[in-house]
Amino acid sequence: MSDEVPTTGGPPVFPGWIAGWWTGRYGAWTTVALAGLVVVLAAGVVDLTPRVEGDFFFADDDPQLEASREIARTFPSGDQIVLRVEGAGLDDPEYRDAVDRLATTVGAVDGIATVYAATTHDIRAPLYGRILRTPDPGATNVVAVTDGTPGDILVPRVEAAVAAAADGSVDVVLSGVPVIVELIRRSLLRDLVVFSTAALGVFAVLVGLVYRDPAVVVGTMLTCLLAVAGTLLVVQAAGVGIGLLTANLVTIVFVLTLSHIVFLTGNWRRAVAELQGGDLRARAVRRGVADTLEASFWSMATTLLGFLSLLVATAEPLRELGVAGAVGAVVAMVAAYLAYPAFLGRWARTGVAPGGVRVPRRWVRPTGGVLAVAGLVVVAVGAGVPRLDTDPGLLRYFDPDGPIRSGLERIDRDGGSSTLQVVVRDADGGGLDTPAAYRKLRAYQETLEADPVVGVVLSPAVLIEQARTVPLARLLPIGVLLDMASSDRFDRVALGFVTEDRAEGLYSLRLRESMAGTPRGEVVERLTAPAPAAGLEVIQVGGFYDLQRQLGALIADSLRVGVGGLLALFLLVAAAVSRSAGLTARMWVCLAGIPAVVLGVFGWAGIAVDIITAPAANVALAMGVDSMIHLVVRVRRERAAGHGDPWGEARSRIGGPILAATGIVCAGFGIFVLSSFPPTVRFGLAVILGTVTAAAMSLVVLPALAQWGGGAASPNDRGADGTAPAPAA
Repeated sequence: MSDEVPTTGGPPVFPGWIAGWWTGRYGAWTTVALAGLVVVLAAGVVDLTPRVEGDFFFADDDPQLEASREIARTFPSGDQIVLRVEGAGLDDPEYRDAVDRLATTVGAVDGIATVYAATTHDIRAPLYGRILRTPDPGATNVVAVTDGTPGDILVPRVEAAVAAAADGSVDVVLSGVPVIVELIRRSLLRDLVVFSTAALGVFAVLVGLVYRDPAVVVGTMLTCLLAVAGTLLVVQAAGVGIGLLTANLVTIVFVLTLSHIVFLTGNWRRAVAELQGGDLRARAVRRGVADTLEASFWSMATTLLGFLSLLVATAEPLRELGVAGAVGAVVAMVAAYLAYPAFLGRWARTGVAPGGVRVPRRWVRPTGGVLAVAGLVVVAVGAGVPRLDTDPGLLRYFDPDGPIRSGLERIDRDGGSSTLQVVVRDADGGGLDTPAAYRKLRAYQETLEADPVVGVVLSPAVLIEQARTVPLARLLPIGVLLDMASSDRFDRVALGFVTEDRAEGLYSLRLRESMAGTPRGEVVERLTAPAPAAGLEVIQVGGFYDLQRQLGALIADSLRVGVGGLLALFLLVAAAVSRSAGLTARMWVCLAGIPAVVLGVFGWAGIAVDIITAPAANVALAMGVDSMIHLVVRVRRERAAGHGDPWGEARSRIGGPILAATGIVCAGFGIFVLSSFPPTVRFGLAVILGTVTAAAMSLVVLPALAQWGGGAASPNDRGADGTAPAPAA
């Protein structure tokens, strides 16, 4: 028997030693040992704890981050952790004792520089009243200023201190940038452990139900785990950690590998049914691999392009996912073809019918009826894309019905939860230590405080008012008052709001994220626009709120440029796969419908597209194109073989694997819908929508589009051998 087995439509061919590995006595066992070794190595080496920092949107060298860092260097002050303490109110001695205990205990935490509380500071004073009072007479704030200790270290210490000091008489809720970031990190870690593990279990059950073959189930799971572990090892070696988006990398790589396996299994089973004679396993494995390899390569290429398209993004998490996903796309294919065929060639059952699915002919008649319906659906759904919300509020990262969201909303309503920093100077070029400058500062302060989105505003004007509470201080010059506010008596607080030369001042705002409905860009413009009228010039804007504003713009740009560029790149892949100008155009139209449906549904449903959800359109498009590529490659081969109905035959051969892959992927990502972390839910929904849309485009729309108007017999749509195809039956 020859060592090489040609396939319908020509190469690839495989040398005998590869077939020997796939079907030999030691190939499968060696694969099991290799998978186990790599998985154990990854478990011991790779740190899967998500890394999320206060500026987690951007890399250290991103220009968007520079303004906020320049403000931090000019006006040094730590982040704030706000403890909202609710009880009977300050008139109750037990409540005052509880507040005092909390202030003392939290103040002793390593990483806390200063603590302000109603029992230690006069809440009637201009400065302390703004940060400690709440609209609720039964609640006050304890404000802890950090010394820069990372939130994942500091927040658990503060939580432990609160638990030790609270006696049940008060209700304490924590907020502030370090707390919110730490809560996001914990949500990611929980989803990484719980839902990724659950998804793997669902995949195993579904593979068992679909194929009912222990060898296929074990081979699938070990091969996918090998790909996941290999990807994690390579990614860590490349210096890419687990962050906002790469937390879902385990499930993504698992699905990428599973896609190759599903089509490979389908072609192997069909080869087993068609081939006769001895050495059936060896020939069936080589035939199955050869029939799948070309389509798998182009599927891997499109997925690779999908992830590489994220490298143009400015946001660091998107770039990290681009690198990790690109590595995963390559490793998934290598693992699928290196490891999995050994299970088919040695242990898989050979007496199973290949099965097959034929889409009803009436769905794909060249009358154009199905195309009209599909076109109307895509256009109607796609009309929701302009309504897409790429600038969601910070609170939308948390379950609206959960206790975390409820507590954060209370603090947000009281005095805001997201910081905006505005640096100003006198428009006339003078210093900020004159009576005229103080009047300008005060006028801008009053304008800001009148805006409903603004909770708390601290500025040089407030510090001057605070210094004037000292007896006879109203008789002192403004410059002396600022010096007093910079002294130990006032915790040197003025150093964080006015420069040493008194030329620049900082307005630090806490904004209410619950005031939804207005884009952040419009809010920032509205808050900075009154400064010139007050006689001040805005020279810098930064802070957490501004970073989110810039992120929202970057998400919108990444969707426009990333998805558009990806479709342009896919045009080249479609041309290489179809080898036909007409079919390439039809494939591209179907591919364009995938992001239109995904983003359109999100737009109409009002589902936010945040930094974690944003890549889902790219991922869904890249993974969803697999089924279309496998179908078109099969059609091309059927035409080359002279089949009278290449589309019908291709659907019969590929329909089963497409539906199996779609069902398994949807069920696996459907687990994410059960998460209490909304971004994870949104990501899972987007991938499900994209996968279902891709299957419909492949099995229904593309065949109808290809045969509509005589397209199937077009002179341009020639087979791999250059001959015109036979007419469709």
